[in-house]
Amino acid sequence: MSSIIEVKDLVLVYSDGTKAVDGISFDVQEGEFFGFLGPNGAGKSTTIKILTTLLRKTSGSATIAGYDVSKEAAAIRKIIGVQSQETTVDGDLTGRENITLQGHFHQMNGNDIKNRVNELLHLVGLEEAAEKRARNYSGGMKKRLDLATALVHKPKILFLDEPTTGLDPQSRSAIWTYLEKLNKEDGITIFLTTQYLEEADKLCKRLSIIDAGKIVASGSPAELKREIGADSIRISLENCQKDNAKAKELIKSMTDVNEILDSEECITVYAKNAGLLIADIVRALDSSDIRIASVTFSSPSLDDVFMKHTGKRIRTEELVKAPSAMFGGRR
Repeated sequence: MSSIIEVKDLVLVYSDGTKAVDGISFDVQEGEFFGFLGPNGAGKSTTIKILTTLLRKTSGSATIAGYDVSKEAAAIRKIIGVQSQETTVDGDLTGRENITLQGHFHQMNGNDIKNRVNELLHLVGLEEAAEKRARNYSGGMKKRLDLATALVHKPKILFLDEPTTGLDPQSRSAIWTYLEKLNKEDGITIFLTTQYLEEADKLCKRLSIIDAGKIVASGSPAELKREIGADSIRISLENCQKDNAKAKELIKSMTDVNEILDSEECITVYAKNAGLLIADIVRALDSSDIRIASVTFSSPSLDDVFMKHTGKRIRTEELVKAPSAMFGGRR
């Protein structure tokens, strides 16, 4: 399998001096579902704008199917589809008219465009709403229509910049289903940027985690999580500044503790058999008069990978879930 996207030492510095992309290198294989995972402001959207020829890089190199992004923009635009964070559908046009218009932009006409529009309306489940004006569509329907317009010319590569931001879980799941079908059945290479941990874990066969313009980790979701090698215990102390050092010293001496890091909660402990260890931690801290606000634990996640490499978490709505276990604050 050959690389269809190749990026080497890519840099983009804005006019105010902000280095949005800071020397990143990666490649995407043809037919791969590849992800860029990171929080807002990490450099994901800037990277995708460079690769889709919407922004000029400051330095480094990037090629799409062998075409140089700086010198062969027209050739690249013929073989890519792009869906941005904000939907670009025309509310005054029907769903069918929106897709047809995009087809005309790609010099499609006659039965070719008619058949393709019908095919796409079926793919994204908008056949019944095809003759309704897009302004009357729900947010999820607009996202699906936007995806259909990006696919009208049968691109080799589909660039998706946080395509499910703001959608309810049901609409997000529907988009995931369409994307998996495009990748598996149609063989389209997909480059996805996302801040949703679950989305990256479910869809991407390989991904890079980016923060502050730099790639901090790369690999398959399973490989990255195996790198952690332990469950995580997140401890919030009532007085973290006062008790942090003493708490870490107590926990460090316990069996099966692999690593202890400062975190946004206060302390994150990586350990084997975390469920069994929590009771020992609570007793030890209590006996030393260190008051706990909360304790949670979970199996290794992509958020733990991000935490390990950056010392912080990706805070998105995907993290608002019931933890594996929780002990409430004590008084």
